[in-house]
Amino acid sequence: MAQPKAVGFFVLDKETLARALTRMAHEILEKNKGAGDLCIVGIRKRGVYIAARLAGYIKKIEGAEIPVGTLDVTLYRDDLGLAEFQPAVHKTEINFDITDKNIILVDDVLFTGRTIRAALDALIDLGRPKTIQLAVLIDRGHRELPIRPDYVGKNIPTSQKQSVAVRLEESDGVDEVLIVEKAE
Repeated sequence: MAQPKAVGFFVLDKETLARALTRMAHEILEKNKGAGDLCIVGIRKRGVYIAARLAGYIKKIEGAEIPVGTLDVTLYRDDLGLAEFQPAVHKTEINFDITDKNIILVDDVLFTGRTIRAALDALIDLGRPKTIQLAVLIDRGHRELPIRPDYVGKNIPTSQKQSVAVRLEESDGVDEVLIVEKAE
């Protein structure tokens, strides 16, 4: 499969990404009237890193340690049988009770909504949260399911011929978001 090529501009760089996450942390605290009963769960892979950063910003703002977990949605995906290869299943690591908690579910890019639907199913299998709120770094539109984020770092309208590349220091060595054209 051909690698996508960069369109030629960054949507977010290191500084604007940090500002977006700081704003999102403030919005989360405001909506939830503080950090009480908050837990953050990141969807593998980059959602986990964003979740950890959000928890760090919340700690700086509020002084509160927020439990952070990792959710693998592989076995909950509705396209599992359609895949040309069998994806690797990773471990879900949520070492706290989610029952009656306000869960902030975190992903890097919201597109069709199918990953979030799978994540909701996976979370409900672990307990009954008071609320599940969705935080995404990028909302690119093109929803196939009725899913809407509560917190968005940046809305980026894209065409179906484009994709959004989120690169984070923890996994890619750099903080940036780009729009890339899919190879024909």
